[in-house]
Amino acid sequence: SWTVTGSGACVLGKTKSRVKITGATTGKIIDYGLKDNQNMGACMAPAACDTIAQNLVDFNREPADYDRIVTGDLGVVGREILLELLKKKGYDISEQHSDCGMLIFDPAKQDTGAGGSGCGCCASVLNAYLLERIEKGELRRIFFMATGALLSPTSSMQNDSIPGIAHGIVLERK
Repeated sequence: SWTVTGSGACVLGKTKSRVKITGATTGKIIDYGLKDNQNMGACMAPAACDTIAQNLVDFNREPADYDRIVTGDLGVVGREILLELLKKKGYDISEQHSDCGMLIFDPAKQDTGAGGSGCGCCASVLNAYLLERIEKGELRRIFFMATGALLSPTSSMQNDSIPGIAHGIVLERK
């Protein structure tokens, strides 16, 4: 697998931008008992599923109410798992979903294996790509979430399971 090394920062304020945070969904730790530290996308996908489903319920929305539902770094394998888990809950986000790791790397053209995860993935894509598209009006509303796997070298060596977590914000052009 490949990883993304990147960073990004945003300054929140009352002026200068047409992009506003209009909602947030705090995720919770989800542990499906997976132990493969080479497959972070699979470990994080259940948490991303839970956060997306909770956001749709909390805001009384359907996937089509978002131009994009963006996950941080699930990669190809994690995306497939996410879509399958959400379909079991009655949601099909296949048309709206984008994954930051898959936006940075092109799995069809680059030999990236399972994808391109990395903690800098979502910050890089948000700041270098998505905010500008919202600002220009190409995207009206997105649900953007960072995904994370909760592990350490010690927990991996002890063969502990790897829980995941995902927190999301709704970004809209105002």
